[in-house]
Amino acid sequence: MAVSASNVILLLRSLLFSAGLLLSIGIVAPLVILGFALPFVWRYRISQYCTRFAIGWLRVTCRIDYRVSGAEHIPDRPVIVMSKHQSTWETLFLQHYLPPLAWVVKRELLWVPLFGWALALLRPIAINRQARTSAVRQVIQQGIAHLRQGQWVLIFPEGTRVAPGVRQRYGTGGAVLAVRGGVPILPVAHNAGEFWPRGGFLKRPGTVQVVFGPLIASEGCSAQALNHQVEEWIEGTVARLGPTAPAPKSPD
Repeated sequence: MAVSASNVILLLRSLLFSAGLLLSIGIVAPLVILGFALPFVWRYRISQYCTRFAIGWLRVTCRIDYRVSGAEHIPDRPVIVMSKHQSTWETLFLQHYLPPLAWVVKRELLWVPLFGWALALLRPIAINRQARTSAVRQVIQQGIAHLRQGQWVLIFPEGTRVAPGVRQRYGTGGAVLAVRGGVPILPVAHNAGEFWPRGGFLKRPGTVQVVFGPLIASEGCSAQALNHQVEEWIEGTVARLGPTAPAPKSPD
């Protein structure tokens, strides 16, 4: 089967991006580890050099840009961020764009040399995903502790990356945490999977649309009702976004 020239170009651009990302992790992770005695916010700011580079390098190599709307809804106090999960892109972007986040990770990641050690110093919520009941309990307990320390919490309610156009049941862990912690939810919709597909290596040029929604209050609301509000807003907004036109070409 013949390989088109356009796919070869996409492959080369994707390889170049991946090489740069790995290099940046190899530089920044040891810096975070060496800064273990620094205040948490300083360590986090160091880690953001990696995600900031990744977003910029993706624009240069793969010509994937982004456009944000609804930024006026981002508050100046800790909240729970619940985001659509289509790609690796939003993991990088949200760490780059928002205040210090605690995101849910598999505890096994913390055992990876350099990367995992640096990740542990960024105070994630590390869980055992094999034990579902205790995992939800860990998210709630650790999440409340992070919120009290002024750290935001990032939840991907679908639990895994989902291809564009596909809906998956939203877990209630984020909504339960919001109710028990007495904080609102900042919903995030985007269409990153159109350009950086789930499980795909090739990245297609385009402009990711990111929408921050109005805060959804948790007071006086059950976790199930709150979760339903979040799901309806995110899925409804994603459905309206759809794919976008390719990003403008930059000079080679």
